[in-house]
Amino acid sequence: MTLDLRSVVVASSDQLASSIGGETVILGLKAGRYYGVDQVGARVWQLVQTPTPVAEIRNAIVAEYDVDPGRCEADLLKLLHQLVEAHLIEVR
Repeated sequence: MTLDLRSVVVASSDQLASSIGGETVILGLKAGRYYGVDQVGARVWQLVQTPTPVAEIRNAIVAEYDVDPGRCEADLLKLLHQLVEAHLIEVR
């Protein structure tokens, strides 16, 4: 599977999520495991609730946080790969 800036990602229907103290906890129903994301990860999670191109997610994070676009892109792709592997998001 290729995941790049043109990919469109969306939260899987096989998960439950809740915000707790600025962080988000996600329960992957397929694996029966909990996953936690920090404040930036929680913002990414908000953005993937509807099908969204990865480039738009990167642009939103760069606009909202003090981060280099290249570093943001690398970190975002790493996070999205982890979410795909955990079956928490789908690539369309």
